[in-house]
Amino acid sequence: MTTDAIPQVETAEIVLPCTELDKTLPFFQNKLGFRVDAIFPADDPAVAVVSGHGVRLRLERGAEGEPGALRLLCPDLAGDAKELVAPNGTRIELVDADPPLDIPPLKESLVIARMGADAEFGAGRAGMGYRDLIPGRLGGRFIASHIRIPDAGPVPDNVHFHKVRFQMIYCYKGWVKVAYEDQGEPMLMKAGDCFLQPPEIRHRVLECSAGLEVVEIGCPADHMTCLDHDMPLPTGKTLPDRDYGGQRFVFHQAEKAEWAPWRLDGFEARDIGISAATDGLAGVKVARISGTPAPQVSTHDAEFLFNFVLEGRVTLRAEGHGATELEPGDSFVVPSGLNHALVDPTGDLELLEVALPGGFATTRVDA
Repeated sequence: MTTDAIPQVETAEIVLPCTELDKTLPFFQNKLGFRVDAIFPADDPAVAVVSGHGVRLRLERGAEGEPGALRLLCPDLAGDAKELVAPNGTRIELVDADPPLDIPPLKESLVIARMGADAEFGAGRAGMGYRDLIPGRLGGRFIASHIRIPDAGPVPDNVHFHKVRFQMIYCYKGWVKVAYEDQGEPMLMKAGDCFLQPPEIRHRVLECSAGLEVVEIGCPADHMTCLDHDMPLPTGKTLPDRDYGGQRFVFHQAEKAEWAPWRLDGFEARDIGISAATDGLAGVKVARISGTPAPQVSTHDAEFLFNFVLEGRVTLRAEGHGATELEPGDSFVVPSGLNHALVDPTGDLELLEVALPGGFATTRVDA
């Protein structure tokens, strides 16, 4: 055995110091529902080992250290979280095991993120690089990430799920293979394809091409990712109409898409199908040039309107903010009520547009 190795572990105990074991033990046993597994010495107990709720505690008289805190997750907790203090000083936090999703108030602003040669990708989970497209997060309500994996091969991911209101993945470059709960065999998402990940659907990223890049949009910005160590994927089931928190899974394949006129003249778009799958909560489209678009000043009433430049170039003019030339990899968020226009697009322009709600209204403004 090397100096860094440890012997095989049978179990683990959390040591909680106490001065009066005779008062502390009944609190954990009778008040909190722990069972006593060991107590010694018999004539003057100084140590009691208790277990319950997934943990094992060692209550030890005279042990060094702080009494710490113990969080107990309670289903259907009535009212706000509660806090108790054990006789040994340990804080007992009683919290809701499945609290409602916290959606922060929206703080709208014009956000422009440039790709450029010096764009920074921070280290994320499972070896993925993340570029933040909305640094201010609009008050914590939305997150948009440009994610890339430089090397091909298996991805060190685990079966997991996200507690979200909305989440989608668009493949910008390369390909990635992902397994989803009750959606059949693993799916190969290629450039131009898109997944809607409904709330809490279990999934796992399996492998990818070299130079994979995806765009991920989520609400709220700070949401919990939980691992599921018990569910194998694939599950052996294919349930395309299954409901996950009021939404259905979507796998949009660009090669099968149909194009129709977009909301701006001179453009056409393919609908990803997310509006139908979310009952109008969100809408996602890819738009491209289909004619000779003229500058159109418009405004909108959406909660969230995000665009990512997939191909080509275009200039965004926003009232009070001047003009910004945009290239592939650049993105922008236009707040509601702001007069803006897309001008001087190149013929190969393609935009990914994500909106909440899906049925937002655009109003033309006389220039």
